Amino acid sequence: MCIGIPMQVIEAEGRFAQCEGRGERRRIHTALVGEVRAGDWLLVFIDDARERIDADRAAEVNAALDLVMGAMQGAGADHAVDFALPSQMDADQLRALTGQ
Repeated sequence: MCIGIPMQVIEAEGRFAQCEGRGERRRIHTALVGEVRAGDWLLVFIDDARERIDADRAAEVNAALDLVMGAMQGAGADHAVDFALPSQMDADQLRALTGQ
């Protein structure tokens, strides 16, 4: 299974970009999304950008990934987890979920 990671462009380098996301910095191939600029958000699979996204969508995907990581690490193993998709949350709930 391949999971998309939101990454923000730090520096464009032709068909590549230096990007940061989820605690790591990587060189990402950008041919599928075209020209990018510093500050752009991309949805990255392995080392290829597959989609341009906005900051809100990046926060939503990161929040969903945080929920998955929590489940994988046993969060809620002793009790029911109140799970809602980030796309169903209001702005305040999303900010709380992402720690903003």
